[in-house]
Amino acid sequence: MLSQFIAAGALSVIAATAAQAEEAPKQRFTHEGYTYVYQVKDTKSGKVISGRRFPDAVAFNLAVKNGRVSGVSGGQQVVFDVNDARGASSN
Repeated sequence: MLSQFIAAGALSVIAATAAQAEEAPKQRFTHEGYTYVYQVKDTKSGKVISGRRFPDAVAFNLAVKNGRVSGVSGGQQVVFDVNDARGASSN
């Protein structure tokens, strides 16, 4: 569930970052007392969302491809539809 919020915050930025240079600025949002700091990068195989959740500095790395989000968040494998993450807010 938290991974959906990670992706949701990042997905709201994906459209805006499409026209930016390859090195994307770091974004952030807060959910359930955690602050997620991440960046979105374009790759040959799709978008990659990577960063850390604070205060515990837990890493996450998610790929967005063909309407699906997949990867590792907090050491756990996650997979869900992009649409499942829509509607979460970023701060």
